[in-house]
Amino acid sequence: MQPAYHLNVESETRGSDINTITIGLLAFNREHTDGAAPQYVVITVRDDAEQIAGGLVGLFYLGWLHIHALWLKEDLRGQGYGHSLLTRAEEEAMQRGCENACLETYSFQALSFYEKHGYVAFAELEGLPPGGKKHFLRKPLKSS
Repeated sequence: MQPAYHLNVESETRGSDINTITIGLLAFNREHTDGAAPQYVVITVRDDAEQIAGGLVGLFYLGWLHIHALWLKEDLRGQGYGHSLLTRAEEEAMQRGCENACLETYSFQALSFYEKHGYVAFAELEGLPPGGKKHFLRKPLKSS
């Protein structure tokens, strides 16, 4: 006898539930990508007390660097740390065989920063957030 299934809108999210769903999708994807699995990268900027003052979170997957987050404390912005984070992630991506990079940014975030670093918008969503846009960017990576 088949078990009965039902949908739940979870009022509280649990990391274990998110992991189960993500791991299930990754297992499915591996069947269609010759076993490829994402490799996460975290690059941090830390102070003398080893507290995080900024960083980049991304992953290498299917020949792409996917940048999920790049953040710096307000007082560190404009000092070259963002450039260093992005450049270091791209260098690591090329060492791991990635040929392209992609990311998303909102209109109130860092569109011009990414464009200065060679990223080109290929799509945007109007009204996300209301009155703004979400930009989708990509960049070919070149080996040195």
